Amino acid sequence: MITSAAFLAVMLVGVPIGLCLCLAGIVYIIASGNPLLFQSYPLQMFGGVDSYGLIAIPLFILIGEIMNGGGITKRIVDLAMAVIGSVRGGLAYVNILANMFVASILGSATAQVAIMSQIMVPEMEKQGYDKTFAAGLTAYGGMLGPIIPPSVMFVVYSVLAQVSVSDMLIAGIVPGVLLTVLFFAVIALMGYVYNYPKAEKRTARQRIATILDAAPTLAIPVVIVGSILGGLANATESAAVGAVAAALVGRFWTKQFSFSRLPEMMLRAGVYSAIVLFLVAAAAVFSWILIYGKVPQETAAWIQTVAKDPVSFMLLTNVILLVIGTVIDGVPGLIMTVPILLPIATEVYGIDPRHFGVVVVINLVLGLLSPPVGLCFFVAAAVTGAKPGKMFLVTMPFFGVSCILLILLSLYPFLSLALIK
Repeated sequence: MITSAAFLAVMLVGVPIGLCLCLAGIVYIIASGNPLLFQSYPLQMFGGVDSYGLIAIPLFILIGEIMNGGGITKRIVDLAMAVIGSVRGGLAYVNILANMFVASILGSATAQVAIMSQIMVPEMEKQGYDKTFAAGLTAYGGMLGPIIPPSVMFVVYSVLAQVSVSDMLIAGIVPGVLLTVLFFAVIALMGYVYNYPKAEKRTARQRIATILDAAPTLAIPVVIVGSILGGLANATESAAVGAVAAALVGRFWTKQFSFSRLPEMMLRAGVYSAIVLFLVAAAAVFSWILIYGKVPQETAAWIQTVAKDPVSFMLLTNVILLVIGTVIDGVPGLIMTVPILLPIATEVYGIDPRHFGVVVVINLVLGLLSPPVGLCFFVAAAVTGAKPGKMFLVTMPFFGVSCILLILLSLYPFLSLALIK
């Protein structure tokens, strides 16, 4: 109780979540009256980041930096426009499709929203779309980032759950594609109701030229995902090869990337990686304290009085995680919930940890698009000037189909496990 009170107190005054987790551990040790636990404290932190799979995080972030600096994102958008063609609501489809392509390279929701908002929202405004809708749609497109591989959140979950990083990345493919299809269905319906403008007409020659110009940029996700699916590389190795592919495409095809800019890109990737890895180290301490204090066992006893079978447990978990995700960012949300809920899911209800991980990540990402915080909406608002509250209201149908996907995943685990060998 004292530990929980200390954790909430320091979090509410604005202390970063990583420090909150560390301080909560210290308070628990002091309250337990067992100072010998301090000897294990640094060992638990080191053990949390002593994982080969975590090397994939800075590499995935570096891929995003190179992609942005190499003009690859703009070509991906052009490719999506050439593929969609002249249909009603065409730019809305392009927004989601381009986000899907970018998600297969970037893997971060907030970074993706910041990048795509700068590109898509002004273009949609020119074509007659409401700015609030355009910004909100881009924020929901960013939701694909942590689901379609590569994904920093899946890597962190893999370490917390002690499962294969490659398996987790593969598990996100089918749900990511399904979510894209559901978003397309919403756009089709809204386009009919609100009479969205048609996309700019292009001749067959123009489309072919655009596709040929952008096609080499797809080598990056093909290398990353293909090497994992084909069993040629694990997640970390595929991330390294993907970074090389991004640099080569940016340097020799788009010709907008310079190797002289690589040090500053690596520095930015290193700073962001350090933040994520500190959270992971703090999570190791937090998990250790939870297990030592028998929190998972007590939580499991309570949940079993409410959820009688795996499906009811998953539906209850959806509600819990969605509420948590509305106020806490993705990676900290993983850190706080996985050590408690995962043992219950696997040991009590026999749920596959990879399937459970997909549901957890999608819930927490959806929380980034829900009040009162809605971090992705605030990112889109900072870039475009639209109001976050209005964004949530005009994009409610996308929230609805995201919840439908979560229910489907809860009922049918094979949707996330189908591609795993």
